[in-house]
Amino acid sequence: PEENEDILMLRSIIDVNLPKFLSFDLPLFEGITSDLFPGVKLPKSDYGQFIECIEDNCKKLNLQMTEVFLTKILQIYEMMVVRHGFMIVGEAFGGKTCAYRVLAGALKDVMEKKIMEENPVQITVINPKSITMGQLYGSFDPVSHEWSDGILAVS
Repeated sequence: PEENEDILMLRSIIDVNLPKFLSFDLPLFEGITSDLFPGVKLPKSDYGQFIECIEDNCKKLNLQMTEVFLTKILQIYEMMVVRHGFMIVGEAFGGKTCAYRVLAGALKDVMEKKIMEENPVQITVINPKSITMGQLYGSFDPVSHEWSDGILAVS
C-alpha cells in the first residue's frame, strides 16, 4: 500500500509480459516501458531465502543452477503469482520440466520453513490432445441448459 503507483504499474506490466517475449524483443519492450515510465527504476525483488530453496532443490535433483535456469524459474514463479493459468512452452530438452519441478520443491520448502505464505504444489500432467476442451474445463449444454464440470473443476 505504501509503494509508488508508477512502480506497481511498471512491475505488473513487466511481470505479465516479459516472460512471453523472445530475446530479440526485449530491447524493444524495455524501450517502450522506459518511454511510458521515464525515470522509474524498479527495486530488485528480495528472493534471497527463496533462491536458497531453489538451489537446494537443484542439488536434490542433481541439476546445475545456472543464472539462466534461475531466471526462468523466477519468471515461472512470477507468472504463477499474477496469472490463473499458463503454459510453459519451448524446445525439447530446454529445461521446462526440470524448472517447474524445482519450483514446486522450492515452494514446498518455503511453506514448511514458513519463509513465504505458499501452499504445497500438486502436479498433474495430462496430454491436452487426449480430451476435449469441454472435458477439461467444463461445458454448457445448449439443449438441456445444464453445466457439466470438467476435470480441472472437480480435481
